[in-house]
Amino acid sequence: MIRRRKGAAARDRRIAPFGLRTRLVLAFLLVAAVSAGTTATLTYREARSAVLASAQDTAVASFREQVETLAPELPIDPVLLREYLFVIASKSKPHPWVVFAEYGSLRVSSGTNPTSTVITPDLRRMTLARSRGSFQRVVSDGVPYLTIGVPVLVRTGPGSSMPSGLVLFAVMRMTDEEANVDALVTAARDGALPGLAAALIPALIAARGVLRPVRQLRRAARSMGSGRLDTRIPVRGSDELADLARTFNESAGQLERSVDELQQAEARARRFASDVSHELRTPLAGMLAVTEVLDEDADGLDPDTARAVRLISAETGKLAVLVEDLMEISRFDARAAELNTDEVDVGETVRKTLDHRRWGERVHTDLPDGIRARLDPRRFDVVVANLVGNALRHGSEPVTVRLSVQGELLVVEVADSGPGIRPEVLPHIFERFYKADAARTRSAGSGLGLAITQENVRLHGGTIRAANGPGGGAVLTVEIPLDGPHGSQEATV
Repeated sequence: MIRRRKGAAARDRRIAPFGLRTRLVLAFLLVAAVSAGTTATLTYREARSAVLASAQDTAVASFREQVETLAPELPIDPVLLREYLFVIASKSKPHPWVVFAEYGSLRVSSGTNPTSTVITPDLRRMTLARSRGSFQRVVSDGVPYLTIGVPVLVRTGPGSSMPSGLVLFAVMRMTDEEANVDALVTAARDGALPGLAAALIPALIAARGVLRPVRQLRRAARSMGSGRLDTRIPVRGSDELADLARTFNESAGQLERSVDELQQAEARARRFASDVSHELRTPLAGMLAVTEVLDEDADGLDPDTARAVRLISAETGKLAVLVEDLMEISRFDARAAELNTDEVDVGETVRKTLDHRRWGERVHTDLPDGIRARLDPRRFDVVVANLVGNALRHGSEPVTVRLSVQGELLVVEVADSGPGIRPEVLPHIFERFYKADAARTRSAGSGLGLAITQENVRLHGGTIRAANGPGGGAVLTVEIPLDGPHGSQEATV
């Protein structure tokens, strides 16, 4: 089972600044804001139109009524005209008017100025063109006004009339309506902000409801990644998230069954290899004893028989090596390989390995004195022997073995002078029975040497890697902690 580090677990618990929860809440608030803004805007427009239209209609209707009632009796005398303008202005509603009269070059008003700057040429032109007059809203110096123009008509007969040339204008401030409109804007804004704040609560509740099964799925996936294949997610409801949980559970069940079958098949294969290897050891021991006797007498046999005897002896030796390697690799697979460490002089241990196999003259060494490490001497001997033997078989001499210390690591490099390892072969160099040349059916070794080497290095808590040297040739590098795996003296894999 893979154990998670505390730092990784802490990172998993952190919520990303713009994670799914944040995005869901923001999306919910955005919808609420758009809805509130649209509603407030439409409400504002309708209310504003209603407020302005009400004041405008009242003023226009009242002014027309006053003009139609009083205008026919108005003389075109400036003094009397001004008095009539005061009468009309006194009946103004919904707010006070200032009434202006224009007749040719004559200009009279109920105010202090005979003319108004807010009466536009467009309003004058529209008033003269329409018998019922016209109106216009204008803003001058930031103050809103309603301007109304009505022409004075002279009756020419029953049901008929004609313009007299006299035009009356009313100018009314609309500051109260503008204040009401501003109040509507403030009310809409003040109402939208608390609404958004209130929308945050259902947004969080909705996000929690969506994210709960997602978090369960994340925890379940992490649990399965750590080796607990029996992990399942509780299924609630019948929505899409519930379907996702059911699919996950079904996939997890199928995966668990597949892994169980693979593990059982792997266990059977390991047991088969171990049993076969064990059963072959005894007959192989007898065959080796016989071949040794035959080897001693081979010189006295005829040449054909001698070649056959030596071939049988060589193949029997290879079979014995293969059986021993299979036994060793099966112990690793069964996690029964033991590591018995002792503090040793690494340089001296390497020299003994080379001398024992009579490789001293074929291998160059760079073994500084005084490098001591806690190793299993037997397994370290296998590591060095397999690396050097592989370099001698598949590379070219001279082969060089170098020792060094980098920090808390013991570094062992074995380099040969051959053509190196092809790039497509490098990722598979430590695989069992891997053949760099697919056409080659037999190899000088068992095909398990580098795989056993890798397992022994891992048992020491180290790593091994293969590469090509800058000047050619393969370089295999082993790094092992100087104080042993995790500082312990014994380990079992």
